[in-house]
Amino acid sequence: MGYTQDTDPETTSKAIGKEVSVSPKHCREVCKMLKGMNIEQVRTYLQGVADLKTPVPYSRFKLYLSPKPKVGPARYPVKAAKAILAVIESARSNAEYKGLDADNMKVKWATANRGRVTQGYMPRAFGRSTPWNEQTTNIEIILEEAERSS
Repeated sequence: MGYTQDTDPETTSKAIGKEVSVSPKHCREVCKMLKGMNIEQVRTYLQGVADLKTPVPYSRFKLYLSPKPKVGPARYPVKAAKAILAVIESARSNAEYKGLDADNMKVKWATANRGRVTQGYMPRAFGRSTPWNEQTTNIEIILEEAERSS
């Protein structure tokens, strides 16, 4: 599995988290909010989500979600925020290794796709069982250098 976007290696850095044990639905909504933010904004936002202070507005799967003030239907996907923050930090580290200005990067591409399903089952009464599968997510982050203001 590779990256979904072709980018200029001179100005971008990439990172991917394969088969992370997080809900793909939650990751999709968090990634949607990150596009265009710089590294410091992303860190602040994701840390706020992890601390249950900043809600993430949901555009899908929102039928029974309670509204949050000034946001609308939203949740606090803590596990997804921590997983995406780890991939962001990896992309930032890759930028630093390549010699790019790691603090002057912004999110060009953030996506989350379904990964492999880990099969499992839960024993039930009378010798039966119920599927108890675990979904995984592939998180892809591409950072690019922001234009410097002279």
